[in-house]
Amino acid sequence: ASSHNLFQWRPFNLNMNIDNSIIRTLVCLLALTFFVGLAQAEEGRRPNIVLIMADDLGYEGIGANGSLDYKTPNIDKLAKTGVRFTNAYSLPLCTPTRVKIMTGKYGSRNYTKFGELNPKEVTFGNVLQSAGYATVIAGKWQLGKDRNLIKSFGFDEYCLWHLENKSERYQNVGELIANGEVLPGEKGEYGPDVVSQFLMDFMTKNKDKPFFCYYPMILPHDPFVPTPDSKDQKSTDEKQNFVDMVAYMDKIVGRIVAHLEELGVRDNTLVIFTCDNGTHKNIVTNTVNGPVKGRKGRTMKAGIHVPLVANWPAKGAKDQVNEDLIDFADFFPTIMQAAQVKIPADLQIDGISFLPQIEGKSGNLREWVFGYYTGRHGKKAKVYAQDKKYKLYQNGKFFNIKKDPSEKKPIKDIASLSPDAKANYELLQSAIKQVMGE
Repeated sequence: ASSHNLFQWRPFNLNMNIDNSIIRTLVCLLALTFFVGLAQAEEGRRPNIVLIMADDLGYEGIGANGSLDYKTPNIDKLAKTGVRFTNAYSLPLCTPTRVKIMTGKYGSRNYTKFGELNPKEVTFGNVLQSAGYATVIAGKWQLGKDRNLIKSFGFDEYCLWHLENKSERYQNVGELIANGEVLPGEKGEYGPDVVSQFLMDFMTKNKDKPFFCYYPMILPHDPFVPTPDSKDQKSTDEKQNFVDMVAYMDKIVGRIVAHLEELGVRDNTLVIFTCDNGTHKNIVTNTVNGPVKGRKGRTMKAGIHVPLVANWPAKGAKDQVNEDLIDFADFFPTIMQAAQVKIPADLQIDGISFLPQIEGKSGNLREWVFGYYTGRHGKKAKVYAQDKKYKLYQNGKFFNIKKDPSEKKPIKDIASLSPDAKANYELLQSAIKQVMGE
């Protein structure tokens, strides 16, 4: 045979003298290497973070927390497959809560007035944007009327209601401003649908890099009016309309989660659901523990005790209920720790990360949460600290909130307290002095 025949190409044939088991092993090893590489790449990628904050819905407002009036299957599923927190406390109204959650600071240090976020403040949007995250805010703003400020607070894109004017928020929504442009709203658009779709479009555009979506929802704040799913589109029944609005709020949460799944990024996305304050005073909710009257605007339990659910399929715990105290200043460091982003030291935030609890671990436990609340009209601030059982106001009023959640009977004789109760009193007194610099 000529020499060139030694190198003549022949088709690959499994009948050649090669052990088939070796071939199968090699194929399996190659496949394993490929998928391990993918897993490592996914594991090394920083997570997407979606923070959803409903508007005016107390702890009793979701089924997972014992509500008998509302259907919230999507949020309940997030709770069942994630972590449900039972002791999360906001402030009684939207602005102070929004300032606190965005900056990680107690209101005594940075709250100016109702409807305003100080332009000098650094938000979680600023820090994540600087770390390479794509950032967006969509929903309710109510923190200042200058649309040019939104991007200075660290958001690449925005679609906001109650930015320059407070107009209709639901049907024929008006004055929605998206990336500097006023959107038309005379064709029957439903406001919550518009802003949530904007949010999902942003996710689609940025699915190949880590993104942070802050969604301060428009629902279910009053006016209590029918939703697109309501059977009676002319209903004036406030409670029934509120029931429908809570259901639609939950429906939108379900849409967002489904969209994350469609994009193939759900596994490495931390979804957090909470609310800015308690339910409206006109709404009474039936629960497994009896009726709860909404106390929005009040510092008592029903005005500040809110739902909190965290769900992260890749790293989060499943089907856990956590009783640790959570303050709204804690969201900032939690988000940064999840994103593997270092908080600039000069920010001096007040929050404590609860990411370990989201992952099913023991975290740095809070001994108390702190409240600084001046109300809508800038009255003298109500300052208080509380733990799971007791609450102390700066003016000296002391309550056993476990037995007296409506704060009707202040404990007057501090000297006769039991040793445990006195220790709690002294702890909360020290907390107020520490925060207020007394």
